[in-house]
Amino acid sequence: MESIKVGVYGGTGYTGWALIQILLIHPNVEIKFVTSERMAGENLKNSWVLAPDMTLVSSAKANLEEVDCVFLCLPHTRSAEIAALAKQAGKKVIDLSADLRLKDVKVYEEWYKVKHAVPDLLPVVYGLPEHYRDEIKKADLVANPGCYATSMLLGLYPLAKNQLLIDGAPIIVDAKSGTTGAGRNPKQHILFSEVHGNFSAYSIGRSHRHLSEVEQQLEEAGLKAGNLIFSPHLLPTDRGILSTIYVQVNNADDAMVALKNAYANEPLIHILPEGELASLAYVVRTPFSAISFSKVNDNNLIVLVAIDNLLKGAASQAVQNFNLIFDLKETTGLL
Repeated sequence: MESIKVGVYGGTGYTGWALIQILLIHPNVEIKFVTSERMAGENLKNSWVLAPDMTLVSSAKANLEEVDCVFLCLPHTRSAEIAALAKQAGKKVIDLSADLRLKDVKVYEEWYKVKHAVPDLLPVVYGLPEHYRDEIKKADLVANPGCYATSMLLGLYPLAKNQLLIDGAPIIVDAKSGTTGAGRNPKQHILFSEVHGNFSAYSIGRSHRHLSEVEQQLEEAGLKAGNLIFSPHLLPTDRGILSTIYVQVNNADDAMVALKNAYANEPLIHILPEGELASLAYVVRTPFSAISFSKVNDNNLIVLVAIDNLLKGAASQAVQNFNLIFDLKETTGLL
């Protein structure tokens, strides 16, 4: 099979580099360009010592004519316009930013406090392969889910789809993430001296933007009403997400069966044996998700979902979507 030529916009951040590492070993991929506005003209090796010998270019100088597909690892608000250009040029697009995840422009503008750059692009297929595989296969443009959203939806979507969540009951998610989730640019709260020996919450309650996409997908799955309460925390570690999800369900035994059935044949989802609890050690630096659950009583269930925020929460999930779009085995380059 002839190589599929790809370009990576934003290759010097944590997500971009995690993606490039996968693409370098993908047997069907040839990377034609990697962009960086800040480091254009420099060698990618200046950013990542193990990187290939490749000169970074600015987005304006990236040649869309030489690729079949682009991955957008850009900051929010900067992907939509490039996605539109690439789509117009007939290229496949996988956007790892938040620009295209929300289908309603008004909802996007309410949560992100900016006008949407290209509202005509919406709605876009949501790139959670385990639940939207058929749609992704037919898509030219895919919105990769957020990292926290991925962890929440893996635990909640099967319950919503099977109408097992009690309408109107609160859904409480207590999640912890490593510092790479905040990006590579220096920020005081993720400096080593701030994080080491510390553990802190942020954007609690109804503040974190990933809430909007989770609620959107749960509504699509049939959840008529509900109050999602989300409390993210910063762990003193570099990567990984562990989401502890507290739900009220119609029947806890049915809910556990629904979760097992949803992922029974999924190659990248591990449902742990009864009595084992998901943790970061199961998944960090892998494309897998580990899921466990504990029955509290007949109507209350605790679900634990662990992922690597840079992989299943971003780069490896993007490659899953790429493989589906190009009719490759979904785990190509990942296992």
